[in-house]
Amino acid sequence: MDAAAITGLIRAWQGGDEIALEQLMPLVYAELQRLARLQMRGEQSGHTLQATALVNEAFIRLADIRIDYADRAHFLAMASRTMRRVLVDHARRKKSEKRGGGAADLTLNEQLHETPERPLAVLDFDRALTKLAEIDQHLADTVELTFFGGLSYDEAAIALGISKTKVFDDLKLAKAWLKNAMADLKPDDADSS
Repeated sequence: MDAAAITGLIRAWQGGDEIALEQLMPLVYAELQRLARLQMRGEQSGHTLQATALVNEAFIRLADIRIDYADRAHFLAMASRTMRRVLVDHARRKKSEKRGGGAADLTLNEQLHETPERPLAVLDFDRALTKLAEIDQHLADTVELTFFGGLSYDEAAIALGISKTKVFDDLKLAKAWLKNAMADLKPDDADSS
């Protein structure tokens, strides 16, 4: 099924059409699972949330909010953002249960692979991305669409209404800014959220 048909099902579901939801789920579930696996890739082994639980929790949250999704890419971006929020909320709960524990490691690179040089705690990364959004929402949106949303540069360019080259340039700038912000975080900053 093409993206326009999926967008139509999303809009029908938002309008209260339960049949549209039944038709939509099999079409987007595999993509949501892929996004969840991307987000879970940097998590510590033994993480209590699994990709399926992450998808289910994110979908429940998405069902509870009213957003006029522009298209499939917008829906997937919001799903990805919601999954990120679920992971952040989970990390905060774990941290409050055991001071300093449970903060899952996540690295910032194009595939979100863990690297030995600089693993990033999910809460620290969330704080840095939030600060970036305060300074430049467009850059933060670009990061969310590509790193968390799993959109290709072409898809992100369409969703953002910019060129593929601009997406590439914006990601280079955002990545450098986030690395600097992460390096500047102090241990006291972790307690402020």
